[in-house]
Amino acid sequence: MSKEIIVSGIRPTGNLHLGNYLGAVNNFVKMQHEHTCYFFIADYHSLTTHPNPADLHMNVKQVLVEYLACGLDPEACTLYIQSDLPQIPELYMMLNMHANLGELERVASFKEKARTQPNNINAGLLTYPVLMTADIIIHKATKVPVGKDQEQHLEMARTFGNRFNRVYQKEIFPEPYAFNYGNELIKIPGLQGGGKMSKSDGDGNVINLIDTPEVIRKKMSKAVTDTGPTEPNTPPSSPVQNLFDIMKLVSSEEKLTHYQSLYASCAIRYGDLKKDLAEDMIAYLQPIREKISDIQQNEELLRKVAKIGKEKAAESANQTLKECREAIGFRAF
Repeated sequence: MSKEIIVSGIRPTGNLHLGNYLGAVNNFVKMQHEHTCYFFIADYHSLTTHPNPADLHMNVKQVLVEYLACGLDPEACTLYIQSDLPQIPELYMMLNMHANLGELERVASFKEKARTQPNNINAGLLTYPVLMTADIIIHKATKVPVGKDQEQHLEMARTFGNRFNRVYQKEIFPEPYAFNYGNELIKIPGLQGGGKMSKSDGDGNVINLIDTPEVIRKKMSKAVTDTGPTEPNTPPSSPVQNLFDIMKLVSSEEKLTHYQSLYASCAIRYGDLKKDLAEDMIAYLQPIREKISDIQQNEELLRKVAKIGKEKAAESANQTLKECREAIGFRAF
């Protein structure tokens, strides 16, 4: 079986959390040995929210540290920082020349941003899907691990890549599709009773990989539940099902069955469930927390990893840009 070319990035907006890890990064560890993988820290994407320069640098470092602590191997994959690759903004510019205003304004994430932050509707937000496309097709990716909220962006990546091929009559870019190890794209639920685990709903909605045991216990004690079942075998409400879903991932099957049985018989005590789940999360994340602590102190390792990643990513990107420039008509005299 031929290897897929896989590309995935994460914005450096703070620490990675349990949702990032269980939803994606642990799969990245498997992918890196089975496919040709490019994993990057998307610091260009952070510029749409105008981060403080010192914060941006520290956040990039933290994500790099946590990627390594989770098991990404810079020898097995290409792990790089997006801003180390000037080929990406060049391809982004080329693709923007064929992106239509109307199609960009119809993107669901842009419409949501326009509604929630009307004082910061910048061009970067509008053309965000184009930059995502450049990230993906710069390495001619065939598969992209994405959540359901990013499926529209992936569809647009196919659109923009195909449009470039068609306009310049060159088959440069393959069509990228969603990739995951299961039958459905994975979504890890948050602690506030809503959808996925995401910092957009506040730090209390996520369990960060570096959260101390005390912080995890405090967050879990405040996790949203309900008033409890009033009739036997009542289906769990969404907030309670969220906790059961997380328990499936970090707890034993026996413990999950125990609490599901208590719920079905109207005998469940949510305080006990949340305490048990907190301790399982603490035990699950302890090896990663210890590795994070060790790697954070190793500046030489981080410099080496960033340099290796930059060089490996540039080799792929340079080849793609060479083909694009020749197709467009940019040629040396």
